[in-house]
Amino acid sequence: MKKVLDFSKPLYVLAPLAGLTDLPFRSVAKRFGADLTVSEMISSNALVHNSKKSLKMVEKSPLESPYSVQIAGADEAVVGRAVEILNGIEGIDIIDLNAGCPVPKIVSHGSGSSLLLDLEKLERIIATIKERSRKPLTSVKVRIGFQEKRPVEIARAVEAAGADFIAVHGRTRAGKFKSPVDYEAIRRIKEAVSIPVIANGDITDYAKARWVLEYTGADGVMIGRGAVGKPWLFYQLKNGVPDEEIDPALKREVILEHFDQMIAFYGDYGAVLFRKHLHTYSKAGYRGASAFRDRINRTENPEEMRELVWAFFDPANALS
Repeated sequence: MKKVLDFSKPLYVLAPLAGLTDLPFRSVAKRFGADLTVSEMISSNALVHNSKKSLKMVEKSPLESPYSVQIAGADEAVVGRAVEILNGIEGIDIIDLNAGCPVPKIVSHGSGSSLLLDLEKLERIIATIKERSRKPLTSVKVRIGFQEKRPVEIARAVEAAGADFIAVHGRTRAGKFKSPVDYEAIRRIKEAVSIPVIANGDITDYAKARWVLEYTGADGVMIGRGAVGKPWLFYQLKNGVPDEEIDPALKREVILEHFDQMIAFYGDYGAVLFRKHLHTYSKAGYRGASAFRDRINRTENPEEMRELVWAFFDPANALS
């Protein structure tokens, strides 16, 4: 079996975020330093029912190697059939089970973080993936509990079921995205299991990522919202470049690469879809941001938008 991931040095992973970490965003993160990218969360039920949208979400960029596909599911038989479908798709290295999503629609179906309420069931589903999968690795994304914190118990269940590594969001389901992240719980997990542990939750910048790695002893960090609007964070981590030393010219290169990938994947409509990213990219550090956002909100032509992006993100327009 090929060596998919090298855990001998810190691993930098782009977390899956619904509606944000599509193929263009993932390809940019990968090009600029992410070690691993993960698809947006895909319903096992949707895969089994041959959902065209779900199959589109599985598609990967040629840059995405290694590549992980994250599935959600609560029924072992359905999850098993979904894995068999993924077995038939080339280019997937890891199948990841989502056991952490706090969204009510997912939880009400028994998927996501609701699996933390029944660790025996969680183990059975992981074991099903491990047994059925012909991909090199199986991983699991968890939170540290549903209502109460039980991080070590959860992590040991994941390990016992045969997962090759675990990503831990340091909040309970009840904590949603607002409660303080419990990095001590992640450190306890790292000390309790022998499989690699990836730390996740509120990793917003270079300094925080370095601190989380040191404090938890984790084998890597998974960054989601912290990379939205600054996917060059992976470049910083890979190359040891703190925030104050990041080159505005690199930022423009990353943003234009993201734009070009959007057009390549979505066609001309990618320019419209890219507006939400430009709103985030332009939030800090450039003159005339409000006027720029107003202009791009009225721009649909890809060539015109690219010229606007090139001009606005000129390093000379960056605030010192």
